[in-house]
Amino acid sequence: MAVKSLNQTEHERQTFMKVKVLDAGHVDLIDHMGSDLTVCNSARVSFNNETQWEVDKEIEKRLKKSNSSFRPSDVQRLSDRDRKLIRYLAKHNHWTPFAHPQITLRIKAPISIRTQFFKHKQGFVENEVSRRYVDDTPEFYHPKWRQRPDKSMKQGSGEFLECSGGGDTSGGFATHPLYESYRHLMQRALSTYEELIASNVAPEQARFALPQGMYTEWYWTGSLAAYARFYKQRIDEHAQWEIQQYANAVGKVIQPLFPVSWEELTK
Repeated sequence: MAVKSLNQTEHERQTFMKVKVLDAGHVDLIDHMGSDLTVCNSARVSFNNETQWEVDKEIEKRLKKSNSSFRPSDVQRLSDRDRKLIRYLAKHNHWTPFAHPQITLRIKAPISIRTQFFKHKQGFVENEVSRRYVDDTPEFYHPKWRQRPDKSMKQGSGEFLECSGGGDTSGGFATHPLYESYRHLMQRALSTYEELIASNVAPEQARFALPQGMYTEWYWTGSLAAYARFYKQRIDEHAQWEIQQYANAVGKVIQPLFPVSWEELTK
């Protein structure tokens, strides 16, 4: 995905506001507060000082020459002095200025992966779709199976299993017998759930029949500092493959909002 700054039209912003993950998951940008300048000014307030955006003369000249209409924000940039400040703050772990900007995402992920998100408590708050109130048809994650890791490892997984039974070498994991077994299990769980709902069982109890592979959705609001910590921990090669994909998507959404801060925080 191409990285864009926020100095774009609303249509162009859509390119990074929603990122698809896995087979049916996604990370959506709902709202955000602040910018790289917010980080700088929250640090400079210690000296009762503040800074402003610079005007990018080259971009301004190019836009005027093309007779394009533009907003003041389209030609704003962070000064070299402020870039150095952000670099210093991140390098020396002065994290509080990065806690002022806030980002709200709507995330759709399997329950077992959602659990890994919710382990990150500091700087985050979440509100999840509740199946006490919602009884629509659930969706299930259909993974590409991976091998069990070497015996010396207590967790994680190895390479993707090769396809068998159908001679498909293009990544068509639907031909793997374990996939068929899994799909049958998901269908049976769904049928049981729908039977319970049809029998007037309360949704808060009927949901007990739904497995870990079911997708759920939630709002996740956190500070820039908190998201950077999440990203660095979950993008690591030792993290589960699925959560790595979500961490990558989170980075794609947040980076254009805070390009200088995000680069320094996630080094």
